[in-house]
Amino acid sequence: MGAEVNKQTGMVFKLKRVITRQKNPAKVDSTTNDTSNGVAAAAAAGVAAPAGAPMAMGSSKPNVNPLGTRNPAVPIVRQAGPVALASSVLAQSKPKDSKLPNGTFETLPSFRDVPSSDRQSLFVRKLNLCCYLFDFTESSKNVKEKEIKRQTLLELVDYVTSGPGKFTESVLEDITKMLVVNLFRTLPPSSHENTGSDSFDAEEEEPTMEPAWPHLQIVYEFLLRYVVSSETDAKFAKRYIDQAFVLKLLDLFDSEDPREREYLKTILHRVYGKFMVHRPFIRKAINNIFYRFIFETEKHNGIAELLEILGSIINGFALPLKEEHKLFLVRALIPLHKPKCVSTYHQQLSYCIIQFVEKDFKLADVVIRGLLKYWPLTNSQKEVLFMGELEEVLEATQAAEFQRCMVPLFRQISRCLNSSHFQVAERALFLWNNDHIVSLVAQNRQVVLPLIFSALERNTRSHWNQAVHGLTLNVRKLFMEMDQELFQECQRKFQDDEAKSKSADEQREVNWKRLEAAAATRTNNYCSVVSDNMLGGQFGFGSSLGGEQRAVVGS
Repeated sequence: MGAEVNKQTGMVFKLKRVITRQKNPAKVDSTTNDTSNGVAAAAAAGVAAPAGAPMAMGSSKPNVNPLGTRNPAVPIVRQAGPVALASSVLAQSKPKDSKLPNGTFETLPSFRDVPSSDRQSLFVRKLNLCCYLFDFTESSKNVKEKEIKRQTLLELVDYVTSGPGKFTESVLEDITKMLVVNLFRTLPPSSHENTGSDSFDAEEEEPTMEPAWPHLQIVYEFLLRYVVSSETDAKFAKRYIDQAFVLKLLDLFDSEDPREREYLKTILHRVYGKFMVHRPFIRKAINNIFYRFIFETEKHNGIAELLEILGSIINGFALPLKEEHKLFLVRALIPLHKPKCVSTYHQQLSYCIIQFVEKDFKLADVVIRGLLKYWPLTNSQKEVLFMGELEEVLEATQAAEFQRCMVPLFRQISRCLNSSHFQVAERALFLWNNDHIVSLVAQNRQVVLPLIFSALERNTRSHWNQAVHGLTLNVRKLFMEMDQELFQECQRKFQDDEAKSKSADEQREVNWKRLEAAAATRTNNYCSVVSDNMLGGQFGFGSSLGGEQRAVVGS
């Protein structure tokens, strides 16, 4: 009886499951990425397969590109987990051994030696041949096979450049597979990380070059020609050069080899231009790299190249600027001034900042206050960089924005004028060589001159560097010619303040002398009390003293 009840319950459960599948065939299986499984499950539930489901290469053609993400044209299976390299696809894209199954690595015929109808199949064979990887740490190993692969890669580059016609989806998949196998790898740790040293200087240390570059360079060239080729239809290629592919490309920007980063910069820029659907995602992914670099690691080799790409992207932003782009400036670009290694990418960062100010002059106040927030305290070379960027920003600043930030700005400039590092003081004085900045200062001299007058006077009297002394006299003369009455007023105020300061110093000196005298008197009294106590110890401490003397000792 119990067995019958269980059997009936199981049948009811199966019936409910079939009905559920009929109502919602898109959720047949949430744990698989294969179209064939989704189609089979839909068929089992009595539901017709979607029209867009690919059925080539038998009934088990996986609905994934070589990076493990589902092709968007076939919305059958709901993906589980984050966008990543799925293990099933990794199995397809594993690098092959350096030997073919028959033990030889043979050269395939040239494209010129086969009929035009067979060239695409030969192209696929050459792609598969280039999925074999070799160990470049041993230069004497597999020399012949390495040369065969290098020549084959060059032929692939020529074939893509020659415009063979539109690539079919199966060929696109083979292309992506070859790129994944050759390019996407775990980068080795930096040489300074192996030693555990924290004193690494990217400008002084020699970068570690990629040993497999003879092949990698041609693969990157192939990818570049493939992306820019008019025969590559973005509508179909975006299923393979998808978000996961872009993320893997961005990971490679941390390579120490500058040659690799240069290729990646060009390729990512072309991908951004061709695949418009990926543009917001690329910007967001670059943001995330910046956030991790600023707030966590402060170690990344490709910040300069990423900023160079962004400089071109920002240059193409439409006006008025979107709120998203302004947030990017405030949350990512301005905080990039914080890391101590800013000198390695400051030129590219400064260009991006200036692009924003030129597109929207109202952002000048935000940028200047951001620079002041991250102004270095003990790094003089970094201060010189900041002064150079500040001059470029001020050159694009309008009078209204200048007035909003001029008080904190010139307080900082005043400190720089008095810097004991002559390059900092000199760079600050060079601001008055810029006609636009002099014009802004002249319009607001009633506020600016009182803020910096004391710094100018101290420089003329006591700065050790002759060049700084001469430049200070020139700026001082400029203000005198600009408004002699204001200059004299500031001079009188400075002299009054100096007199008050001198008087306060003298009073302080007098107070210290009084304190020293009082301390000396108290010490002498204490010593005499101790001496008397030691001589007349039978009376107890202080018993021989009068009340007035005891009061002095205890006071």
